Order: sequence, then structure tokens, then C-alpha cells
Amino acid sequence: MIDFSKVHNYYIACGYTDMRKQIDGLVAIVQLQFGRELNEESLFLFCGHRADRLKALYWDGTGYILLYKRLLEKRFQWPRNVQEL
Repeated sequence: MIDFSKVHNYYIACGYTDMRKQIDGLVAIVQLQFGRELNEESLFLFCGHRADRLKALYWDGTGYILLYKRLLEKRFQWPRNVQEL
């Protein structure tokens, strides 16, 4: 069971993320774009150009967890820049 009860910080990667990126590529984005390291208190969210797919990256203390959600008929309303937050 995944326990997200420790998560207090949610970070949204504004704009388009290349959804072909896996854990290592997304960790690099977290470090470069957010200037952060993954920890048990943070969850990072990424969305692709089509806005029908979402990835979430989380560190549970022992390893990375990558969650993936694909919508079949709708799109996520995703901020493309910081002003849209």
C-alpha cells in the first residue's frame, strides 16, 4: 500500500513535459526546474502536450514511485506558465 499521508508539498511542473521521460528524467527536472530533492513530504506532477496524461513522482523513503494516469475522453486543465496557477 502506498501511503501519501506524509505529503505536504505538491509541485506542478508548468508547461509541457516530455511524457517519454521515466523516473531518472523526471528526477532531473525536479532538481533543475524546482531546485529540490525528492523526499517523503513532496509530490511532483507532470503533464504532456496533449494534456490527457499525467505523471506523478514520489519518494517513499526507500525508492521512487511513478504514477501514471491517462484520460480516455477528457483533458486535464494544466497551467502552461506560472501566471496560470
